[in-house]
Amino acid sequence: MPLKSRIGAALFAIAALASPAAAQDAEKTLYFYNWTDYYPVDLLAKFEKETGIKVILDGFDSNETLLAKLQSGGASYDVIVPSDYVIPGLIKDGLLLKIDTNTMSNYVHLKDAFKNPDFDPKHEYSAPYLWGVTGLAYDSAQVEGGEIEASWKEYFEPRAELVGKIAALDTASDEILAASLYLGIPQCTESNDDAKRILDLLEAQKEKLKLYSSDSTVDRLASGEVAMYHVWNGATARATAQRDSIRFLYPKEGTPMFRDNFAVPANAPHPENARIFINWMMAPENAAAVSNAIAYANAIKSDEFLNEQWRGMEAINMPAEYSDRLVATQDCGPKARELRDRIWTRLKG
Repeated sequence: MPLKSRIGAALFAIAALASPAAAQDAEKTLYFYNWTDYYPVDLLAKFEKETGIKVILDGFDSNETLLAKLQSGGASYDVIVPSDYVIPGLIKDGLLLKIDTNTMSNYVHLKDAFKNPDFDPKHEYSAPYLWGVTGLAYDSAQVEGGEIEASWKEYFEPRAELVGKIAALDTASDEILAASLYLGIPQCTESNDDAKRILDLLEAQKEKLKLYSSDSTVDRLASGEVAMYHVWNGATARATAQRDSIRFLYPKEGTPMFRDNFAVPANAPHPENARIFINWMMAPENAAAVSNAIAYANAIKSDEFLNEQWRGMEAINMPAEYSDRLVATQDCGPKARELRDRIWTRLKG
């Protein structure tokens, strides 16, 4: 055999011997695509130690970014974290794998309130991760009497001592939905008259705000830089841990709710590892570990594992009597989204 052929054969033999091990290592991998800073890294280390499956974590900043990745087919992930309103479209487009979450051993720990969700009634394609709301946080030390009404009125028509001390999220969907709830307008309205009412309210409020910002929300609240913030409950909880005079309100006109979920893409390279991870995350101790680290509530019966500071905080443990105030985010049609964009452009222009 010529030398060149002998070298080639030797290399082939080495590759053949190495490939089973390489293949085995590849099978012990999980590609996880989650929102940025939305999962404690030390919990991944625990999962890797207990299962032998190595996790490679990548982050995204919006549902739109996630959708673009999936629709382009340019990336292969095993577990993704879409929000509730995104899931029906993913199922319809054949982008999710059926995983039958309700047959997994840890599904028994799911709280009743989160079973049979409208976006995936039998939990065939998704499993609950974290949920939260956007409401009103305020510093009771900067308010006369220390209390305000649980109403969007306090935000859009603020009392004198709050004028110039209020921060709004710099996000069209959040601000316009809050205005819609206060005015009693459907969140996916396509009416120009409704749009004018929303714009009029937001423009009248604008001069009473300190700023629009979706960044440094915890720091602004904890430092006392602002006295009120239209903000997420998890950010409020973390700020309250630093400044105990902060309170969180669930506005009576409606409090927008988001539900984030685990799901498995149709082209997942390691679907069985994905099922192992999702089932593992429904174990109460593991679900609580995320809530303890990130300060968002989970859908698992895990209260006994929550840190004491979160248990008594309404921003994390919502009183049951407020449950009828929760309003799920809807996936609005093109005309409604276009109307929302026009409102926001006029407001910020």
